[in-house]
Amino acid sequence: AWVLDKLKAERERGITIDIALWKFETPKFMVTVIDAPGHRDFIKNMITGTSQADCAILIIAGGTGEFEAGISKDGQTREHALLAFTLGVRQLIVAVNKMDTTKWSEDRFNEIVKETSTFIKKVGYNPKAVAFVPISGWHGDNMLEESANMPWYKGWTKESKAGVAKGKTLLDAIDAIEPPVRPSDKPLRLPLQDVYKIGGIGTVPVGRVE
Repeated sequence: AWVLDKLKAERERGITIDIALWKFETPKFMVTVIDAPGHRDFIKNMITGTSQADCAILIIAGGTGEFEAGISKDGQTREHALLAFTLGVRQLIVAVNKMDTTKWSEDRFNEIVKETSTFIKKVGYNPKAVAFVPISGWHGDNMLEESANMPWYKGWTKESKAGVAKGKTLLDAIDAIEPPVRPSDKPLRLPLQDVYKIGGIGTVPVGRVE
């Protein structure tokens, strides 16, 4: 998030305010990351970003007290999972972050997986179709390459209509996303996200081709 938080206010407050896009290539896909705000004050911006997604990555803080606050009755983690499902995002990846602050604890990870599975099931997701990945964004563990700090972690498995997929890292989980079928034979639809006025060019509408 910090890489994509370019607004002065975002970096000063340590939160994401606006949505930001970032592209990268995996061995399988060209991926566009939509960094959506997690802070309650900017939930409308989060909805704008989430509504464009094919898959949601729910980043859960593994730190003591942080996870519990996120899944409490009014917690942001719970609200974001509900919004993602309501907005039609049917694929979900759960990344349990800050594992370094838990001393790479297997018990803590299993506890979070159990609790998270319960509440995403209530939202509408099937936990068996969700990859749960323990990561440390700060140290890069299990992001692109398998971590040596969590030898107990044997990898994630998810079951869907497309079959069973397995992997170790967050990158593996992204590569296991099932591309949605696009109605390319139908008339063009372009829901607008924003309209920019650019000097020397004119008015530029921005949205996602459906």
